[in-house]
Amino acid sequence: MRKVVLFIAASLDGFIARENGEIDWLIESEGGEGDNGYKEFYDGISTVIMGNSTYKHVLILSEQFPYADKEVYVFTAEPDKINPPELQYYSGSASKLIDELRTKDQPGDIWLVGGANLAETFLREKLVDELILTYIPVVIGRGIPLFNENTPETSLHLKSVKTYNQFVTLHYEFLNK
Repeated sequence: MRKVVLFIAASLDGFIARENGEIDWLIESEGGEGDNGYKEFYDGISTVIMGNSTYKHVLILSEQFPYADKEVYVFTAEPDKINPPELQYYSGSASKLIDELRTKDQPGDIWLVGGANLAETFLREKLVDELILTYIPVVIGRGIPLFNENTPETSLHLKSVKTYNQFVTLHYEFLNK
């Protein structure tokens, strides 16, 4: 069965972006040798689900859409009127989308790309199978937290710990499924 994976980075103080959504601290922290496990992860997925805010932010950061080689869904309550060919807007239930994606005869996992709101939606419905969280060695003080205060209590099991340069990646599987 295809897994739903939340693959995300956070500052040491638990933020995924500044209050205004900027991730300059993350981009500035990238460096050293290698890609910190990104290519291996990316090669193992076939579908990307992202929130609308994340999608719009990706368009600002990149000249070319970085996930054009994947099946992409923008999960939003308000689909845009323009539907670029590289993605599909989805405004239905998270459970229905995951059920549809898991029944497709397609290899590769499903990556949740987005912030705390997207994570909360999928965690609330117990749809996330794994969390791969990379801590970046920076403290930003204030920002958008990794998890919203309304995110349901969830138990996890640690599968592995990896270090890349100065980053630490924790790989968990969810137990409350």
